[in-house]
Amino acid sequence: MTKNRIASLTELQKKGSNIDRLPFSIRILLENVLRNHDGYVVTDEHLDTLIHWDPKGTDKDIPFKPARVLMQDFTGVPAVVDIASLRDEFIRQGKDGNKINPAIPVDLVIDHSVQVDYFGTDYAYQSNVEKEYERNSERYELLKWAQKELTNFTVVPPGMGICHQVNLEYLAKGVIERDGWVFPDTLVGTDSHTPMVNGIGVIAWGVGGIEAEAAMLGQPIYFTCPEVIGLKLTGKIPQGATATDMVLSITKILRQHGVVGKFVEVFGDGLDNLSVTDRATISNMSPEFGCTVTYFPIDGRTLDYMRATNRSEKQVQLVEEYCKENMLWRTGKETIDYTAVLELDLNTLEPTVSGPKRPQDKILVKDLNKSFSVLLEQEYNRTYTDTKERREHAWLSEGGSGTEFSYEEKQLIGQATEVVNDSLRSVRIKQKNKEYVLSDGSIVIAAITSCTNTSNPEVMIGAGLVARKAIEKGLRTKSWVKTSLAPGSKVVTQYLERSGLSEDLEALRFHTVGYGCTSCIGNSGPLPAAVAEAVTKGDLVVASVLSGNRNFEARVHPQVKMNFLMSPMLVVAYALVGRVDIDLMNDPLDYDPNGQPVYLKDIWPTHEEIRAVMNESLKQEDFEQVYSVIFDGEQDWKDLQAPTGQKFEWYTKSTYIRQAPFFENLPTQPKVISDIHNARVLLYLGDSVTTDHISPAGAFNESSAAGKYLLSQGVEPKDFNSYGSRRGNHEVMMRGTFANVRIKNKVAQREGGYSTYLPTNESLSVFDTAMKYQADQIPLIVLAGKEYGSGSSRDWAAKGTYLLGVKAVIAESFERIHRSNLIGMGIAPLQFIENQNAESLGLTGKEVFTIVGIEDNLTPHKLIEVKAVSEDGREKLFQVKARFDSLIEIEYYKNEGILQYVLRDYLKQ
Repeated sequence: MTKNRIASLTELQKKGSNIDRLPFSIRILLENVLRNHDGYVVTDEHLDTLIHWDPKGTDKDIPFKPARVLMQDFTGVPAVVDIASLRDEFIRQGKDGNKINPAIPVDLVIDHSVQVDYFGTDYAYQSNVEKEYERNSERYELLKWAQKELTNFTVVPPGMGICHQVNLEYLAKGVIERDGWVFPDTLVGTDSHTPMVNGIGVIAWGVGGIEAEAAMLGQPIYFTCPEVIGLKLTGKIPQGATATDMVLSITKILRQHGVVGKFVEVFGDGLDNLSVTDRATISNMSPEFGCTVTYFPIDGRTLDYMRATNRSEKQVQLVEEYCKENMLWRTGKETIDYTAVLELDLNTLEPTVSGPKRPQDKILVKDLNKSFSVLLEQEYNRTYTDTKERREHAWLSEGGSGTEFSYEEKQLIGQATEVVNDSLRSVRIKQKNKEYVLSDGSIVIAAITSCTNTSNPEVMIGAGLVARKAIEKGLRTKSWVKTSLAPGSKVVTQYLERSGLSEDLEALRFHTVGYGCTSCIGNSGPLPAAVAEAVTKGDLVVASVLSGNRNFEARVHPQVKMNFLMSPMLVVAYALVGRVDIDLMNDPLDYDPNGQPVYLKDIWPTHEEIRAVMNESLKQEDFEQVYSVIFDGEQDWKDLQAPTGQKFEWYTKSTYIRQAPFFENLPTQPKVISDIHNARVLLYLGDSVTTDHISPAGAFNESSAAGKYLLSQGVEPKDFNSYGSRRGNHEVMMRGTFANVRIKNKVAQREGGYSTYLPTNESLSVFDTAMKYQADQIPLIVLAGKEYGSGSSRDWAAKGTYLLGVKAVIAESFERIHRSNLIGMGIAPLQFIENQNAESLGLTGKEVFTIVGIEDNLTPHKLIEVKAVSEDGREKLFQVKARFDSLIEIEYYKNEGILQYVLRDYLKQ
């Protein structure tokens, strides 16, 4: 490294700074500031804040210049639309469009578009790929244009893997050599699970597409200097438990403590017993914890993983030498000052699931049967008891016969007929040679999906071994369960095929359906027609089981109300049972052909069995083979025709890609910001409103505002695709904002994406309500509770809110990414002061609001005055805190958005 420069933390230590007491994650931020210090954008104050990092916290902001950016296509397409639109405006103002290019490397992985239309067959994968291209060719043409015309921009075509697993296995370097410098690999990504790569020692986190675009264009990311929570792990994962059980347990611990906006750093002797893929399983779920990163320092296990995944020996040696030289190497003997320390003894882990709608709602597998009855009563107002009728339904579900049904009912073929009983709501389905009962608690989706677990060979091989042992015992998955396997990279297929476990999984109908996020992002595809009909007809509370990281309401599938996260091994086990209301630890999964009970312990592999298969089937050459052609794509991609030229050719009739409306004829100077007068409430929401509630990613129907728009454009319902796939078209996305079928708006007269136009008390969709207010030039606000905007780093949750005319969101608390995105779109995030909320202030949402204190000397965390006038003329006065956390955020707000700020900066050059 003698020919390269480094920003030396060792030299700072020699000068008397206690760098060795700093968390590793703070050291990396310090190196970033030290290397980029210019006295203007990155100043002495920033440097001093990090050198003298205060574990108790500070309100000082620091800049961060990531080394690269990672994108997936759901967020990548609108980002490229924005870049192309910025180029257009640059050209309109007489400038050279080629100057609008990423200033740092950007990798976009197309992984969010494949849907599970076909499953359980050997043709499922190819058929899903064909449907993917049929639906998304317009979007892919844009991305292929970007691949050709933008510098510093690469595209990983469809069918190659999930962005975070590709990042972990291939893109991440650990340490980077560039422009004569050696420095830590860092990035931001347009997906909230970007921290997965923290498991390999890379500082990275998820941001909205808006913020990522600014970083692409050379703008530092500013954020408040974080507190760091130390997570001490001891012991090792016991037999019967998995890395997934570990991460679901950590989710509950960290959510209970409260780590929103903070860093988490893992230490303790338990790290010595965790593989890098175990670590990555933890880091992946940082957004579920609420934290920014969950960092694992680089150590010997990191180097072992880099070699196993075919990083060059030169690269591995560079990582080791640099980290040891620059105080970034973990020995396990460090004494570090953390803000607080939480502990988990891995020896205490038990089989675990989380649900039915939040990742932090941990349930032990042995308790799920009891929890189900409570959930059914609390969440859905249904009483559940283990009655004779339930047992008879179970018998019928397993193919038995009974006398409960009339002769006429038995003659019905291919139709769902409701069966009423005192216990569960049930519907009988008879199709040709099959007859079964679907009821509350039935599992209709079992998906091995998501980079969280498909990146971890132990749980994937474990799932294959569960399948093999189940087959040997004569068990099969239930016919009403839609099964799928979506690996995060083709390396997974290589080792499953080499071990013969692919055949075992396929025997239970876990065929590979695609290489992408599938069910985890809401691309579950349709339920089989008879199942979908039964769920609707009986208003059934059915379930999904998935090895993903997200189970928010209506995310996995709009008809599936209960969604449980779990390991791939448990996904297979529950698919054998077909129901969630069972004690999987003590009750039989099923009976073999000879009537003998088969229990979970009979088909559960030991750690030794799993590792024996891993040692035989995982090969370094698989990584070389798969990633040597990662940017080439399959024939469909190679055959795809795309426009060329510095200016993208917009197709005016496209329902997928439209020029962004945010930059056209941008004035060189921003308007003066003003207070908000006589605003109305568009939505009055409760706690834990996620970005899935604000901007759904999954399917939508023809009665929705977006559906009506597409129908007006000549698009048939079968071609609607998903909200996520149409993020390049603002006309669809603004109509889809707040359109989640489970959103509960207190000023609406019904559940779902509705509001009330208060002047006439008219019930309309949120979009139509907002358009009536816009026509009347009435500004809008949103009232909300705690954790507003949790979940995915979804820029359209802010973009759509802006296009609806919302000027401010007043909430009890904000999740980090969404708060930044609101500012990035020129929307004011305002926070109720402590111990106050909309309910305690007696607000109904029907008041007229005036917000004063924005236009006069706006500063970070300034207290703003709000006046709410009720229908009878009574006034309520209260204060809120302006959640602008730094001066630069106020500049973005004054420019009506971060990209407008950047474009104006470019136009000055």
